Amino acid sequence: MGIKVGITGGIGSGKSYISRIFKAMGVPFYDADKEAKQLMNHDPDIHKGLVNAFGTEVYQADGVLDRKWLAEQVFNNNDKLEILNSIVHPLVIRHGEMWALRQTAAYSLKEAALLIESGSYKSLDCLILVSAPEELRIERVMHRDAVSRAEVQGRIDKQMPESEKEKYADFIVHNDGVSPLLPQILHIHQQILQREWSK
Repeated sequence: MGIKVGITGGIGSGKSYISRIFKAMGVPFYDADKEAKQLMNHDPDIHKGLVNAFGTEVYQADGVLDRKWLAEQVFNNNDKLEILNSIVHPLVIRHGEMWALRQTAAYSLKEAALLIESGSYKSLDCLILVSAPEELRIERVMHRDAVSRAEVQGRIDKQMPESEKEKYADFIVHNDGVSPLLPQILHIHQQILQREWSK
């Protein structure tokens, strides 16, 4: 197992795009949000926890999670959102840690929107934050999800401020549409490899 690196960023920051560049460079990549969706459908402990907390309506007749229904339950309800996170996050963190143990490259990359908020950053060796100006993030999400400015702003307001996330970051990628991305990514790549050699 090599160095465990996390990559995170607020909605519309472009963290998934940056992650794909690392992946294209041959870095093993774990998409925590994608894996969480899979686990919510297939992990028996999560299934049991969600049914106990939210009722049988949380799953459709075919056994697939009713994402829309669940989203409506936790939207604007922090208590229910905390319950949801307490059921899902620990198991996703454990799943990601087991995946990292199997990797043989110099380092592996774990992408998650809530790496800091969930506390899973504590199991990582270093953290990359993808940063972008708020106005640009709003425009990106409006275009990507075909939603209103107010809806995107509401999502941003619910997230940890970028300035707070910077306190946890070892590296920052400035995805502002102006600064070239590849030189930043290659610099971080080299810095992480040097950490591996110096271990």
